[in-house]
Amino acid sequence: MDSLQTIKQRFGIIGNNINLNRALEKAIQVAPTDISVLVIGESGVGKEFIPKIIHNQSHRKHNSYIAVNCGAIPEGTIDSELFGHEKGAFTGATQTRKGYFEVADGGTIFLDEVGELPLSTQVRLLRILESGEFMKVGSSDLQKTNVRVVAATNVKLKEAVEKGKFREDLYYRLNTVQIDLVPLRERKEDINLLFRKFASDFAAKYRMPHIELSPEAANYVANYPWPGNIRQLRNFAEQVSVVEKERVISIEKIMQLLPLNNMMPTVTKTTEGGKSDFMERELLFKVLLDMKKDLNDLRALTLDLIKNKDVDDFNGNTQELIQRVYREKSDTEETTLPSVNIYHPEQNQSNYVQPTYDYSDDIYDVSPIEEPESLSLQENEREMIKLALEKHRGKRKLAADELGISERTLYRKIKQYHL
Repeated sequence: MDSLQTIKQRFGIIGNNINLNRALEKAIQVAPTDISVLVIGESGVGKEFIPKIIHNQSHRKHNSYIAVNCGAIPEGTIDSELFGHEKGAFTGATQTRKGYFEVADGGTIFLDEVGELPLSTQVRLLRILESGEFMKVGSSDLQKTNVRVVAATNVKLKEAVEKGKFREDLYYRLNTVQIDLVPLRERKEDINLLFRKFASDFAAKYRMPHIELSPEAANYVANYPWPGNIRQLRNFAEQVSVVEKERVISIEKIMQLLPLNNMMPTVTKTTEGGKSDFMERELLFKVLLDMKKDLNDLRALTLDLIKNKDVDDFNGNTQELIQRVYREKSDTEETTLPSVNIYHPEQNQSNYVQPTYDYSDDIYDVSPIEEPESLSLQENEREMIKLALEKHRGKRKLAADELGISERTLYRKIKQYHL
């Protein structure tokens, strides 16, 4: 029996996620037996590798391996495809035909999307699993087959059983051993490894320079939910490799190609008992963390203005804004700005005392905000930009320098806030 690393190399499996390794080890462990296996996972996670590994590591590896996509075969012909038919069994049956179970005798058959099978076909499949017997369409003769069945689905079979769309006895017969493949969003440490592998493959295929992600873009890609899983990531790597002229992709470009706002409706969670809104909470937490970071940056900027500018530079509106950003510890506590001894050139320098600042007061606490009463960051940002523009009489370059942002960003904010 081959080792886990050997299996990964042979089948081109990339990643070191603990759940992925556990699924592969389970497949290797059950391979020498003949028990049925049910592979559970979202569409695009790579479920098709598990039956290949099981077949390759079993005593059946020198016999046939057939993969059947049950969802792609019309309901009217699926019995003929799986079990075969006799000549004249139906219109167009001009000759006797062997089905997949007869062809795969002694080998392994992989039934992908088994949850899409019609109920009548489920009865036939159950009989094969229990006794190895089947009849061709249009025939009354029993035939025997010795086939190892591995099935896969992205449908919640327990719910399908409860709704009467899937036979309960077939579910438990298929689910002798269950192997779960986690979605790509739960394998964040593997995402950039996969992207680099796909990018390298496409660079060689299309004979073009290898594409890379900037550190910020790589972080964004690793935290993107990937509702289409590995299939979507591979298609994205191919798109970027072919379309983009720059070989180092920036975070701005990645955010244009992978917007979060159009992704949510397609995301579901297939784990039994899971909730479909978990991704919405994850995105909400990310947005709140970003807002928290921006608010802390705004507070630090205001504190820097206090340290490096004369108090006379702050008019009443600015001080009112500061009071809102650095709220008081209690409503009854009196809040005032620290007194500052301002140097004037006409004064004698010997009488000048270096101003001291006491920022220990809670009103100027710059520690991260744990439970903000309000997250009106846009309102505060708009007010700061407006005050900076008024102070410098509309001169954008000076206002941008004081705010610590680029003139281009300031211009964009002016248009955004209609200033």
